[in-house]
Amino acid sequence: MSLRFIGIDPNTGTGESPTVWIDEEAQELVFQGWKAGPSLEAQCAATTLPGHAVGIPDHEAVVRVPARMVHIIKEACDAIEGTQLR
Repeated sequence: MSLRFIGIDPNTGTGESPTVWIDEEAQELVFQGWKAGPSLEAQCAATTLPGHAVGIPDHEAVVRVPARMVHIIKEACDAIEGTQLR
């Protein structure tokens, strides 16, 4: 796995650190965020969308990432697109 660090929450103290990476080999964005609480997870699990089963599969998780990290997420999107050109 070629994990490349993109950025960390600019308001990170010493204990919390929502972080964004890209996995260049798998062509994926990787997020570390806060665990969703039971209420948010239940809302996500109950959502019905075309092509999306109700529930959250065991191999998936709902995480929260602060909106102040949008510029970091955009940077990760640009970086992963750049690796696709290689």
